[in-house]
Amino acid sequence: STSALGKHGHAKAKVDAIGIFDSQKRSIVCPTSAKVEVPIIERGGAQVLAVIANNAQLMDLTTYEIFDLPIPRTLRGEVREGVGVEYIQALGRRKIEWVKG
Repeated sequence: STSALGKHGHAKAKVDAIGIFDSQKRSIVCPTSAKVEVPIIERGGAQVLAVIANNAQLMDLTTYEIFDLPIPRTLRGEVREGVGVEYIQALGRRKIEWVKG
């Protein structure tokens, strides 16, 4: 949201956001002329190769890269060997979003 400039001030903008990795709410208030960094969020598909405890070994379906990710608590019963999952990647981190099909 933006506020009109006051008698002696500049217009301000308030941005509220929720973190994709930690679900924490964050707010920033700055002048409307300020530059703000925006992360690039990429989505990808992967196949589960193995499930070890609360971690899944995944293979990216585009690059065939193999990597390990923790399984979110909400998906622990659904992530099994051989199923497809969607994940997000931003700021050098990855997270399993949902199970396909």
